[in-house]
This record gives sequence, C-alpha cells and structure tokens, in this order.
Amino acid sequence: MAGFVADSVADVRAGLAAHDYLADEGLASAIFLALTLQRPLLLEGEAGVGKTEVAKVLARWTGGELLRLQCYEGIDVAQAVYEWDYSRQLLHLRAVEASGAEVVEDELYSDRFLVRRALLRAIDYRAEVPPVLLVDEVDRSDDEFEAFLLEILSDYTVTVPELGTFRAEVPPVAILTSNRTRDVHDALKRRCLYHWIAHPDFERELAIVRLRAPEVPEALARQVAAAIEAVRGLELYKPPGVAETIDWSHALAALGLTTIDEDAVDATLGTILKYREDQERVRADGLGNVVRVALERSA
Repeated sequence: MAGFVADSVADVRAGLAAHDYLADEGLASAIFLALTLQRPLLLEGEAGVGKTEVAKVLARWTGGELLRLQCYEGIDVAQAVYEWDYSRQLLHLRAVEASGAEVVEDELYSDRFLVRRALLRAIDYRAEVPPVLLVDEVDRSDDEFEAFLLEILSDYTVTVPELGTFRAEVPPVAILTSNRTRDVHDALKRRCLYHWIAHPDFERELAIVRLRAPEVPEALARQVAAAIEAVRGLELYKPPGVAETIDWSHALAALGLTTIDEDAVDATLGTILKYREDQERVRADGLGNVVRVALERSA
C-alpha cells in the first residue's frame, strides 16, 4: 500500500476545487507538504472557517476512508483507540461453559472481540488507499490524552497488551483541528505541520458562494460576501463562518430576494449570528450600515 501522492500545490488546489473546496495558496501548500512528507497537519482558526471540511474533502479526493475522532474533555483510550466487546465475551464464555468445554482465556482476548476505534482503525488499515484520520477539536481534550496522541503520531503504532503491537504500513493522512479554546502543547505542534485558516477575503468568499450556492443571483452573492465582511469587522463573540455565509445565501434566495435591504437582514440575522448578544451588537451598530457597506463594496 502506497501513500497518496500529489504532484504539486496546484494539483492540490485543483483536487480540492473539484470537490467544492476553494483553498488559498497557503492552505494548499500545507496540504501538499503533509501528503508529500507524510506528516500530520494541525489546522487552527475560528470556528466555521472550514477546518473539518478539509479532511472531508481530502477523503473524497484521495478515495481514502474518513475516520473521525471527535475530541472532548475526558476522552480516553477506550473511545479513541480500542476496547473489548465485553458483552460478546460474556456470551462466548457462557456458551463455552454450557457446552462443558474448557474455557481458554486467550479466546476471550482475540481479534474477534476487539472493538477498533478511530486511531487503531487508522493504524491497522489494509486498503489500497490510506485513510484520512480527522482528530477534530483536539484542544477540547485534556493533557493526558494529548500526550498519548503525540506518542501515537510519532510512530503510528499501538500496542494492545493481549494481542501485540499494530503498526501502520503507510501513515494515514492525519488532520488535526483546533478552535484555540486552549493552546495545544508545543510538543504536539512540533510533530505536526501547521496552518492557520483565516476567514476568506471578499473575492474568495464570493467565489465560495458562487460555487456552493449557484442558484443565488450574482448581485445578491456579491452583497452577501460584502455584508459578511462588514459584520466580521465588528467585535462579535462568534463572527459568522463560511458555513453561515452559504446558509445565508440559500436563505435569501429561498425568500426570492435579488438584493438585500434592512428588513431582509433583520429577518434573517439568525442565519449568520447564533448569539443574541452578537445580533444586538449588529443592530446597535445599525443594520443600515451593513446594507450600505454591502451595496458600496459589491458595486
């Protein structure tokens, strides 16, 4: 089994674009190096900028299975690597005892009773194309799990005491994401390549709207991209991400609008801002200002 190979940064951009993800030069370069050097890639940025989507699109492009590990406080080996199927072990034990046969302990801890979680599945993977391992929101895990993850990513091996050591023939395409709820430790960062995904600028956001919401009229798409840019310029608790931009475009088009105005923005503000305080701040700043900026910027 060989790893997935990209010929160039341009090849990466084209491959992602073919699956509806428009990456800038920096992100495409980071992905190219991660594929070429077979290194994990840590993506940080505000929520909603498309970090998780990178792994999903990579899986579709490469043809590798997407194996997602959602991190949270208290996650441990049983949720991330493996555990034993105790209910099946118990049924097997009762069946053996009922038959009068001798109970062999090794049978209880054999491969048939091993439940593989995302990390072990990624390492003990036998398909032609390596999987894409998504370790999502690694900043939500605790220090102990982060140290364990660093050990796994260092040599892509996992030891199951009852069965032995599993070793990846070819490393998975590993994508780690962080929303910066806390700082990821330097040791893990050193093991990974790193890229910060910022909110897209006006032109790239407009291109994303055109791609992901093709039913939206051109003028409206430009106004949406400009309005989102204006809203992000305010000091909000949670600025709208790209996903909200796409949702808002769909919503405005569904209402039959071809241009935005104050009433339209007010009625659909909950599509892009999910906190009441953020909505109040935008309204206090003036919906008219958002509309004015959007119309001027998109002219």
